[in-house]
Amino acid sequence: MFCVHCGRPPADGDHTPCQGGRAALEPPRFCPECARRMVVQITPSGWVARCSRHGETSSAASR
Repeated sequence: MFCVHCGRPPADGDHTPCQGGRAALEPPRFCPECARRMVVQITPSGWVARCSRHGETSSAASR
């Protein structure tokens, strides 16, 4: 498991900036399964993030 905002393992350093405030509203930038950088598309109705290995997630999936 990896942090979706910085790509580091949860035990690797302080993730307070990744979890609080404005970061909670940001789409994921890194795949939680492999830490690869994801392709993120932001639209007026939400966002879609794609990992080349693990597929797609969207803001609709996180509700």
